[in-house]
Amino acid sequence: MRAILLSETKTAPTLTELPLPAPGPGELSVAIAACGLNFADLLMIEGKYQDTPACPFVMGMELAGTVTAAGPGTTIAPGTRVAVFSGQGGLAEAGVFPEARCTPLPEAMSFEEAAAFQIAYGTSHVALSTRARLAPGETLVVLGAAGGVGLTAVEIGKRMGARVIALARGAEKLAVAQAAGADVLIDSETPDLKAALKAAGGADVVYDALGGAVGEAGFAALKPGGRFLVIGFAAGEPPALKLNHALVKNLEIHGLYWGGYLKLDPKVLTASMATLFGWFAEGGLTPHISARFPLDQTAEALEMLRTRRSTGKVVVLTAPQAATAEGR
Repeated sequence: MRAILLSETKTAPTLTELPLPAPGPGELSVAIAACGLNFADLLMIEGKYQDTPACPFVMGMELAGTVTAAGPGTTIAPGTRVAVFSGQGGLAEAGVFPEARCTPLPEAMSFEEAAAFQIAYGTSHVALSTRARLAPGETLVVLGAAGGVGLTAVEIGKRMGARVIALARGAEKLAVAQAAGADVLIDSETPDLKAALKAAGGADVVYDALGGAVGEAGFAALKPGGRFLVIGFAAGEPPALKLNHALVKNLEIHGLYWGGYLKLDPKVLTASMATLFGWFAEGGLTPHISARFPLDQTAEALEMLRTRRSTGKVVVLTAPQAATAEGR
């Protein structure tokens, strides 16, 4: 099978040929159709991600495909279409994964949609429902609202009955956030973001996928009793939050590492994903994929993610007959 291998951190991953092992007890062999890219993939290359596997490893944290063989003790049959949150191994034509990481797909969900679904939607749903306890009628501010996770926060926030203020860079990205349901649009390059957010009514919950100065402005715009969600640092650095403001205004600060719930409380992820797949089946969620690349153009796909030129998700089509980048 062809696969994207990271031999050593701080070096470029390479396309290589690897043998495919047979599934062992509790494992499934999957013919991979699509793999969703995440900001964490870039951090893994740099050796900065909290769960970077030991090198060498096949990259790709989430994938979708068809079960081709089942090891002893499994219940998912060959021929079943599945989404897999694997943490690694998705950027390949095939792979072997624990059955516990595999979820059968709703009939209407395509492989591309499934590859773009679990981490982004799962992060936003657990953050907004379990951590921030977002309530109908509250105001949610999403920082980085056109990105892979930010766009799902806009969509889920509206689904949960919130008024959503979206911050993104430029008119094109703001239009994508508006199409996902945002009520108020603010360009993240506005000179005084704190003033702009307060003029828009302030925030009950801030979903911060950016960090840096934008995150600091969002934190400053929280109403008393507000909640601040630390999701990621796409801007390059964590925000310097003023904890004396947290004290005076009775603010809550919640970190959210979705994959960490596999150890912290896996039932939260199971229940969340069941809710999200149900919403999708009802037509209530629409994964936004802005670019698709074949496996041999993974470097270009990662560069699009690195330079923040994408909106929503970037997906790599891993099958040999995958569409060319020109067709994205």
